[in-house]
Amino acid sequence: MASVIYQVVESNRTYVDQIYSPDQEKCFDALVQLKNSVIGSNKQKSAVIQLGILTRLIRILNDEKSSPELLVETAVILGSLAKGTDEHVCSLVDAGVIPALLNGITHPCQRYVEACLRCLRTIFGSSCAPVSVLYQDSNIIPHLIHLIPQSIYNQECITTILTHCCQTPEQQTILCNSGAIQATAALLCSPVYRVQMPSLNCLAQMCHKNEKVSNAASTASFGGKSIPDILVGLLARDKPNEMQLASAKCLTYICRAGAISPEDPKILYKALSCLVRMCKKDKLCNERITAAETLSYLIDVDTELQRVASISDHLISSLTEFLKYQPDPTLSAGGSSVVSLTHMKKVNFEMKLALEMKQAAFKAFASLGSNDEDIRKRIIDTDSLMDHIVSGLSDGNAKVSLAAVRCLHSLSRSVQQLRTTFQDHTVWKPLMQLLHGAQDDILIVASSTLCNLLLEFSPSKEPILESGAVDLLCSLTCRDDPSLRLNGIWALMNMAFQAEQKIKSQILNSLGTDQIFRLLSDSDVNVLMKTLGLLRNLLSTKPHIDYIMGLHGKQIMQAVILILEGDHNAEVKEQVQ
Repeated sequence: MASVIYQVVESNRTYVDQIYSPDQEKCFDALVQLKNSVIGSNKQKSAVIQLGILTRLIRILNDEKSSPELLVETAVILGSLAKGTDEHVCSLVDAGVIPALLNGITHPCQRYVEACLRCLRTIFGSSCAPVSVLYQDSNIIPHLIHLIPQSIYNQECITTILTHCCQTPEQQTILCNSGAIQATAALLCSPVYRVQMPSLNCLAQMCHKNEKVSNAASTASFGGKSIPDILVGLLARDKPNEMQLASAKCLTYICRAGAISPEDPKILYKALSCLVRMCKKDKLCNERITAAETLSYLIDVDTELQRVASISDHLISSLTEFLKYQPDPTLSAGGSSVVSLTHMKKVNFEMKLALEMKQAAFKAFASLGSNDEDIRKRIIDTDSLMDHIVSGLSDGNAKVSLAAVRCLHSLSRSVQQLRTTFQDHTVWKPLMQLLHGAQDDILIVASSTLCNLLLEFSPSKEPILESGAVDLLCSLTCRDDPSLRLNGIWALMNMAFQAEQKIKSQILNSLGTDQIFRLLSDSDVNVLMKTLGLLRNLLSTKPHIDYIMGLHGKQIMQAVILILEGDHNAEVKEQVQ
């Protein structure tokens, strides 16, 4: 890097020096040369940053005497530097460029304002950008929204900036209260595609899991049409696929937040049918992935939407095609080193795409089969699906494993499939492997699935016991996460139901009476109820009662008294009577 900096300085000594000139004409000419040198070259960008020129560029922006031409050229250079690597963006942020640019958007020169907005758009698109800076001054968001009508460039940039900077419920509410919803309603009706798309993305980001904002969006209107009606218009088949998907996502988020009923024709017949159609094989892979994931979220908690989706346009077959996706076989790493590198990037991209296709399909199947037995059967009967799920459980990609285990959890609610298909494919083996050392999000779903596999009618129950499940489940009851404690004790309760005496003794010995007492004092009432359920199952027959009470009678009676004398509702106390 030092040699590169030296070369830059020496080969451009004149204009590098003139950037610091008090003569604005000389400085402007130097900035034009600097701009031309950094465009398209990350190496030049790095060298310029290492030279410390950022300090001079920011000083120009903050200087009230700087001409509009000088300001525009400087903002353009900063925008070009921001289009380099994340490291370059971090350097800009650390140098204090964001406050200077935010100050710049209050300038009377429209060209300079637009240049500042373009640079801010690029910076906030980076993961290292401090999103909270936009909310530190309560005047910034209202001013950005005030700037929206002034030009197409403003509309495109500001909606993109707001999308990147809308990450918490508080930020969603601030944007809503500042007029962003009403401003977005107008932009959705713009004839300019590059304005409509970031506006749709911004609306989706504001409405996601936010009831208040979604209610505001569902009632806001422009030109006599409500936002939901405008979105339905953008779902038309003559619109670009990207626009249809973004519109369907907005309607999905507004619906899931409770602002539109799932039974509304806009959802049932427009958004749903669009998402199902976009899962078809004739669409681009990224479109199919977005469609399946959005569809999964839309139908996840509504049985009627699940039913309609399952019979719409061969959806189950379309999703199965996701799992068959393979990277392009014509791609090869052969040839020269340059070609090999290019091909390797393409191969990596294709492999990433295949993983995302699997993940999206598993998510959609999980939502489809979460309630209806007939739908589950149709999903499971799909050719080789269980093989794909079993393979997904062992996938090295954590997101694919999580989606696969969620799909398995959904399908494991079927009594019939637990007795047949699950046993045929020995799904308990990769599930048990997944439970050892998995991240908490995977562990929660995997342990919940294990609860179903341990029901008394499941053929998987015995081999699971033999694989060391008791110790694993007992360890889950000691975890900080209440979901893991609940799943651990729930699975032990299922395991103890109508079990042999030796299994019950193993559970008691592994869990220990001290831990039982801790679980009976758990702050989560569900954990308490399942612990009582475990005790009830342990003491289910007279021989077992005599044996267990002979060993642990004193402690168990103390537990009963603890519950009866505790501050619990009647439902809890009924469990020990």
